[in-house]
Amino acid sequence: MSIFRKKKVEDVLSASESQGHGLSKQLGVLDLTAFGIAAIIGAGIFSTIGKASAEGGPAVIFLFLFTALACGFAALSYAEFASFVPVSGSAYTYAYVAFGEIFAWIIGWALTLEYAIGNCTVAISWSDYFCSLLTNITGYELYDWLTMDYFTARDHAHSILGMLLGGVPLEEIKNTPDHAGKISGFYAWASAPEIFGIKIIFDAPALLLNLLITWLVYRGIKESKTAGNIMVLIKLAVVVLVIVVGVFYVDVSNWSPFMPNGIKGLAAGISAVFFAYIGFDAISTTAEECRNPQRDLPRGIIYSILICTVLYILIALVLTGMVSYKELNVADPLAYVFEKIKSLKWLAGVISVSAVVAMASVMLVFQLGQPRIWLSMSRDGLLPKAFARIHPKFKTPSFATFITGITVALCVLTMDMNMVTDICSAGTLFAFVMVCAGVMHLKNQPDYKPKFQMPYINGKWLFMILFVLFFILYYYLDKEMLVYYFKWESGKAFFSKMPFYMFLVVFGILAVLSVKQNYSLLPGLGLLSCLYMLSQLGYKNWLYFMGWLVLGLVIYFLYGYKNSKWKNALSS
Repeated sequence: MSIFRKKKVEDVLSASESQGHGLSKQLGVLDLTAFGIAAIIGAGIFSTIGKASAEGGPAVIFLFLFTALACGFAALSYAEFASFVPVSGSAYTYAYVAFGEIFAWIIGWALTLEYAIGNCTVAISWSDYFCSLLTNITGYELYDWLTMDYFTARDHAHSILGMLLGGVPLEEIKNTPDHAGKISGFYAWASAPEIFGIKIIFDAPALLLNLLITWLVYRGIKESKTAGNIMVLIKLAVVVLVIVVGVFYVDVSNWSPFMPNGIKGLAAGISAVFFAYIGFDAISTTAEECRNPQRDLPRGIIYSILICTVLYILIALVLTGMVSYKELNVADPLAYVFEKIKSLKWLAGVISVSAVVAMASVMLVFQLGQPRIWLSMSRDGLLPKAFARIHPKFKTPSFATFITGITVALCVLTMDMNMVTDICSAGTLFAFVMVCAGVMHLKNQPDYKPKFQMPYINGKWLFMILFVLFFILYYYLDKEMLVYYFKWESGKAFFSKMPFYMFLVVFGILAVLSVKQNYSLLPGLGLLSCLYMLSQLGYKNWLYFMGWLVLGLVIYFLYGYKNSKWKNALSS
């Protein structure tokens, strides 16, 4: 028995046919494209695009293009794998076929960050927009203790209380940007009711959305598809309206300087921009509910990436053209820009409504994806059998859907949104890297014959040339940054550079191995671009992510390793 045992494609397909026939096949290419757009266009275009634009200036469009290329290469790899192994499980199943069980578990555990844990950030962001919209429309404000989690309220209250005891007036604290956001936590802690001495503080709108989405996903794929398609039509209409109207208010002088903070400024927005693309991979988790997965999955993945990239670039150009990039580091940049123009204030309200719809659709797709990952892991014995249970009437993974809802609810109640966003990006990028590496590896195998194949370009010497060009490009675009990376420093400074050093090591190894292995260029570019973005997330996020993986490995060796269905059937 080996932790590197692999599954054959025929074993995966036969297991799917014998155990997964209860899933209802309802999805076509338009539905899959809509699901992709529903997952991608969410908090990224309504919130984090502002932060990225403030850091990189109008040149943020290059970051969107680079991220689109990185995600595009990864999307092609997903599409190729999806046509080769058209079953639920997404990157988890692909890793099982390409690299073996231990890698499959690691990917499945990492994807839990993207879908179940990451969904709590979507729910909390949705809650913020909903509360703001509720106040603007009705004038009614929810109690502060019903709009945040317990630990955030406690920490903010202690921070504000410490300043008050130090003699800082409350009005001065309110007018200080670094502390103004903590005032609501202070009020929540002070006004919260108590039961047996414990303060009752929770994010009620986020929990309510989670309950409604879980119920919808539990009810069936047809109902989820209909709701998702409606929400996509609404937010696409609003995004196009914003672009068309905003073009007439663009001042081209706002595009100068185009790259005010250099490569370093652009790199600072990588996490925010990548977060705007997360979600297209969720399409592949619905493979067993597609009418023709080998044809429609690749199309749905590619179409959704292309549509969203065009919209992101146009939105970024409009935003940075309407106001100075320096003004865009706000929570709701689209609404903020249109509120500044008196004749367009009505559009700011429409944008707020669309943001609520957009983030609800993201949560819907992610809530669909996670149970299907757990379904596949349970079929392989790596999780308890209950996770593979199919509801006899609704034809959905019922128990796994219920547990996903519980997991998101617990995260909403307890977790810090900023930390979750960063490690969510790390987990997703890691999955993308592994899927690209899997395609590179399998393309050299004689029995690898997917229905969809990206063009093969021999990277024999190209990777070596790209390795050299990488340093030349860095030197001319941001010499100081390159010098910083190769300046010897010990302690904390050295560890902060470790992710970048790891990227260079992998790049160098790939360049050398490709001379002999003739690796395909396109999935290799996907691997390198995603790994580069991963290296720019900061070493603390790497530490958080590694801690998450260690926890997952403990669970694997305590349960999955012993109960694997394939432990006696597969060889390493």
